[in-house]
Amino acid sequence: MTAPLLELDNVTISYQRRRDLVDAVRNVSLVVQPGEAYGLVGESGCGKSTLAMAVLRYLPRNGLLTSGHVLFEGRDLFTMTAPELRRIRGDRIAMVYQNPGSALNPTIRVGAQVAEVYRHHRGLAHRAATEAALDMLRKVRISEPDRVAALYPYQLSGGMQQRVVIAMALASDPALLVLDEPTTALDATVQADILDLFQDLRGELKASILFISHNLAVVQQVCDRIGVMYAGELIEQGTIREVFQRPRHPYTAALFDCIPDFGVRKKDRRLAGIAGGVPDLADLGTGCLYEPRCLISRTVCRVDHPELMRAGTRHLSRCFFHMETPLPGSAAPLAGVAQSPENGRSDRLPLLSLNKVGRRFGKAHILDEIDLEIAPGETFGLVGESGSGKSTLAKVIAGLVPPSTGTVALNNERVAGTASRRTRRQRRDVQMVFQTPDATLNPKKRLASILGRAVRVLAGLTGRRKRDRSSALLADVQLPPKMMTATPDRLSGGQRQRVAIARAFAGDPKLVILDEPTSALDVSVQASILNLLLDLQRESEVAYLFISHDLAVVRYLSDRIGVMYLGEIVEIGPAERVFRPPFHPYTQSLIAAVPRLGTEKPARPVSLDVAPSGPADRPSGCPFHTRCPRAYDPCRTEAPPWRDAGEGYMIRCWIALDALEASQTAALRTRRKPDPVRVGPRP
Repeated sequence: MTAPLLELDNVTISYQRRRDLVDAVRNVSLVVQPGEAYGLVGESGCGKSTLAMAVLRYLPRNGLLTSGHVLFEGRDLFTMTAPELRRIRGDRIAMVYQNPGSALNPTIRVGAQVAEVYRHHRGLAHRAATEAALDMLRKVRISEPDRVAALYPYQLSGGMQQRVVIAMALASDPALLVLDEPTTALDATVQADILDLFQDLRGELKASILFISHNLAVVQQVCDRIGVMYAGELIEQGTIREVFQRPRHPYTAALFDCIPDFGVRKKDRRLAGIAGGVPDLADLGTGCLYEPRCLISRTVCRVDHPELMRAGTRHLSRCFFHMETPLPGSAAPLAGVAQSPENGRSDRLPLLSLNKVGRRFGKAHILDEIDLEIAPGETFGLVGESGSGKSTLAKVIAGLVPPSTGTVALNNERVAGTASRRTRRQRRDVQMVFQTPDATLNPKKRLASILGRAVRVLAGLTGRRKRDRSSALLADVQLPPKMMTATPDRLSGGQRQRVAIARAFAGDPKLVILDEPTSALDVSVQASILNLLLDLQRESEVAYLFISHDLAVVRYLSDRIGVMYLGEIVEIGPAERVFRPPFHPYTQSLIAAVPRLGTEKPARPVSLDVAPSGPADRPSGCPFHTRCPRAYDPCRTEAPPWRDAGEGYMIRCWIALDALEASQTAALRTRRKPDPVRVGPRP
């Protein structure tokens, strides 16, 4: 049998906190074979990244390997000298981080940064290193490598930056590539291209991969085996097929349930979030760490700590009752009747009306003649790649950025372009929740002060009425009253986002703009936030403008969806209709780029890693024609017309609807093959 490339033998990693040692990883054993891709998944704080840092012996000063061994090619990394470690890092082990912007030197051209790896690790001369760097940029599918090599990192898109980081990691031909959330911060289209790249490079370079992610669908696409971590322990391990077909730990099954199926809507079922949270690593009990959140726990689970036990041929589970693990979907609660304004929307005045709204910054057209209406109580989803204008449109509606042209109206009443010039009622009626609550909550203020100020400013309440309203808001977002005295730094990411949502509802708004509110959260927390938003909407009849790059989440939550490309809405209609042919060629590529649980990866009609034109140099005609495989002469010279596909569904495209439908239906039909991996019976 081949010796493992990487072996973690009973590894425990602790962090020094004042006078105490806190175990962040406990007794983890796993192996990665040569040429194998091993996926590591779990919620934030479960120890995935700590384990990755240990593989490179990059632990911070207060991090200690308190027991066990980390063996690479049979040698213990923690007994190596500093010169030996330097040779291993880069030469034999390389790492790709989540944020490529922070991994690249902003003052050095990208070609020089890749060439530096060849000079340092391969000993190549300057000219040979430069040529090798250009070859590697070609290998990671960067078009025009000579031009790109002369650019600085800030001049590249996020996907291009990540390709440069991958090129640097591969430059020394490493035996092991550690990928720590390498696609989390990327659009679905860019993520799909990066994942395709990993697959191709695996076959070409024969490198092993340790792939860390919270996205189960991505792990399914890339990896051969998977390990699931919880509270610092490995709780399940097996082949992708074994774990995805029949998970044998209740936590793994619960993670599957948190993810909205691509075809499931809010009217079909409620998402099954995981109650509670990851336990405090400084205060662990003696029993199973997952017991307080488990649906099948027994008395023995509270008393005894389970060891990893065999649940299949290569399948291990840390559960006394792993054979009773619920199938994914079997515990998912049914939704209440989701009230949707779709059927009666035409009889009511729109809550929000945008008329030919444009926004320019110098010569750059960020928004171009946007017409949009949102009804009271409606959830309108807005999707598109980064740079398409989604967040700018949200800021225009909220009054954070004034429109250059066009008008914004609320309840048929035109409002000022900036929030400072709007009335208190108008400011109260439109509120916003941002992607990262850390940046919008004052870290020095207690929640009582944060919510109290919002109640005073938006609702005009003071004294006891203000305190009562603040307490009611905290209860509405399902946080305990004792948190009123806490500061944001004492809360988890999901709890901070709940506080941000509570603050937005302080003045009983009519429209809440949600700009990527769940993209930075674990899937378990995401499910609870989406359920919370639906509950609040049911109670208050508030309308949502929901912005996200996660098409499955948008499809689940939205009544109608708009697709934006380069400052224009190119498709708009009911959520169900947008995901059936015919759809805009751009939408087709967005849908094809989404990794899905239990399905074979679909063939992609076009790779969108070809960078779009910038707002300052918009192409004439259809803005998508430079990336569209079906573009023809009119697309390059004239703006496309709106085509009515019925049911309130409109597409802005030169291609006839029947031609689009025929080709897209045929493409979908060819992709319908038996699922290679099934994830239980999904409702």
